[in-house]
Amino acid sequence: MKNPLVKRFPREMKSEFGKYLIIFLFIAGTISITSGWNVAGNSMSTAYDESFEKYSIEDGNFELYAEADSDFISDLETDSLNICENFYIERSTKEVDSILRVFQKRDKINLECLMEGKFPVSENEIAIDRMYADNHKLSVGDTLTFGNNKFTISGLVALSDYSALFSSPADMMFDAVKFGVAVVTEDCFDSLGESGLHYSYSWKYNKRPKDDTEAKELSEDFLETLYEQSALHGNAVTEYIPEYANRAIIFTGDDIKGDSIFIKIFLYIVVVIIAFVFAITTGNTIAKESTVIGTLRATGYTKGELICHYMTMPVLVTLAGAIVGNILGYTALKDFAASAYYGSYSLPTYVTLWNPGAFVNTTVIPLLIMLAINFIMLYGKLSLPPLKFIRRDLSLRKRKKAFKLNTKIGMMKRFRLRVIFQNLPNYATIFVGIFFANAILLFGLLLTPMLDKYQENITTNLLADHQYMLKAPVKTMAEDAEKYAVSSLKTIEGKLESEEVTIYGISDNSQYIKIDLKNKNSVYISNAYAEKYDIKIGDKITLQEQFGTKRYSFIVDGIYNYPAALSVFMNRESFNHIFDNDINYFSGYFSKKEITDIDDMYIVTEITVDDLTKTSRQLKLSMGSMMRIFLVFGIVMFMLIVYLLSKLIIEKNTQSISMIKILGYRNSEINRIYIMATSIVVVLSILLTIPIANIAMKQAFEYYLKSYPGWLPYYAAPSLFAKMAILGIISYAVIAFFQTREIKNVPLADALKNME
Repeated sequence: MKNPLVKRFPREMKSEFGKYLIIFLFIAGTISITSGWNVAGNSMSTAYDESFEKYSIEDGNFELYAEADSDFISDLETDSLNICENFYIERSTKEVDSILRVFQKRDKINLECLMEGKFPVSENEIAIDRMYADNHKLSVGDTLTFGNNKFTISGLVALSDYSALFSSPADMMFDAVKFGVAVVTEDCFDSLGESGLHYSYSWKYNKRPKDDTEAKELSEDFLETLYEQSALHGNAVTEYIPEYANRAIIFTGDDIKGDSIFIKIFLYIVVVIIAFVFAITTGNTIAKESTVIGTLRATGYTKGELICHYMTMPVLVTLAGAIVGNILGYTALKDFAASAYYGSYSLPTYVTLWNPGAFVNTTVIPLLIMLAINFIMLYGKLSLPPLKFIRRDLSLRKRKKAFKLNTKIGMMKRFRLRVIFQNLPNYATIFVGIFFANAILLFGLLLTPMLDKYQENITTNLLADHQYMLKAPVKTMAEDAEKYAVSSLKTIEGKLESEEVTIYGISDNSQYIKIDLKNKNSVYISNAYAEKYDIKIGDKITLQEQFGTKRYSFIVDGIYNYPAALSVFMNRESFNHIFDNDINYFSGYFSKKEITDIDDMYIVTEITVDDLTKTSRQLKLSMGSMMRIFLVFGIVMFMLIVYLLSKLIIEKNTQSISMIKILGYRNSEINRIYIMATSIVVVLSILLTIPIANIAMKQAFEYYLKSYPGWLPYYAAPSLFAKMAILGIISYAVIAFFQTREIKNVPLADALKNME
């Protein structure tokens, strides 16, 4: 016999169509984003993983002070390891404000993926990175001036060893605006000269390491050999980056895979909140239909049958949302996610892979969450005997008397307090929902002002307007030039991964960096270093050689306001003594004005404001559109939770509202009781959850950033909190308007129904 309860579903859908439509749209929207990101992310992750073999990506690279002779290379190579030249030249470009790193086209290692056009075949042709071209609106056939050489862009490429455009391993963030990579022919590369030439070499094992642990062991062995041979051949190692630590290679894969995990967790949190909303609304339905349920139980319906009946609508709505969400995800949203990745990374061409795991993550698991939460609630609610349902006594414990309220409190205030106490579970869910909505909203609002503040701090706290690093101590006649020495050490790996720290030797009575050191073994450190590693004045810090095992310890005498990098400042005399240099040694100049009397071939690099602000610039470019999505999603989630639960509170109290209407209360007075009660809870929830969300965001943000080189301080402008509160209150004002209409439409006849 067909279950007659099935006939109730169409009526329930019709009567609650607005509620189910809103939940359906919210679930479908969330799942479509998750599904699209999973499909695009999985496809791109697969293409990225395959690129290591397809494009013969290096297992590491090192740079030497001068070109290595054949004996040096042969002493390094073994039966299991091969070394290839990977020289590059860096120069500024004329048509766009950037530095371009140019390689000759590789044919053995770090091969390029041609995205558009063709590879260069003549000396006046160049193939540039596709993302760099997009950011500067360059296309095939355009002209690009590199140094003093003018080239025609023959093609757009993705360099397999630069999927993320990091110009230095010490950079916190890649830079696809002010930095780019390109390839030219061998003859063209030879004709560019030695100015800005870097003697970089890449190595590759015959058998790829099975994991990062093995890669690290092999890398440490090779570094020891390289360090010994460089000393024997009198050619210093200036840079060493194994593949597993090369962020230009690994950052993209880690980010894509990390995004997939993050967005799945985000989906599950949303589904849990929606499941609780369903559970509460279903509980309210059970309370309204308690006599019917008691009668059905008395006539033979089992608890299991009723549980299945009340779980059907939540499951059907979730399933419909999942189906529509997956369809949208596998079509429109997939392309949106792919374009977002291509807008940030120089990825090779990918092929869409249909991912069964995405279906499990976006359909099966949300359904199981919905089933579990609703089953637990229904099992407890429907465990009462039929007689209690018929009597409308649904309390699981012995009903306690309502505690007395002080009679000195006005009647309307007491009424509102009663409404709040009677609906505490609903209001608790509103509080939790508003917390998550505010956390999402804060994330959407936070990034731009935080990056603006970071950029402002950097530009106003430069070491000097112009900072030059030299290959050799070359004199200058510039009046404002001040000598300094510089080297690099690294932190000791522990809770945080080892990273580069720049060591400055400052001239006495410096006009650029004011430090007052107590003794030769004491130093100042940058505030970025102090904040990231929680270092205080008087603490002892220990650093290690970049390419050796020697360690150096220093006492922190002070903290210097330099947020751009992890840095240590000491006297130049102490610097030269510690690092066994000549007493007059220096390796750079600080200057207020540009130095023009030093040949470019002696300049390693000039550190500019553009170099220091690349993190904020790139994050704005990469994350701007994503932040807008979170902003909209946070507002929508807030309105959804508050609307559904405030509507439920009114529905739960329709009989009381009808009764006080009969007693002569006007709609405006009833609004002051029921709407005002919810308004108080919502406003308090907004004000309480904003600082809690800020604390949670700060902890999450700092935990996440500590895994990256450098430091970006967390900053939430006070104006953000005001914006969040205003957005929340305005959103609730819209909801409250609709709730007043709900109260207005409550009929007086409801007071005569279900009278006990």
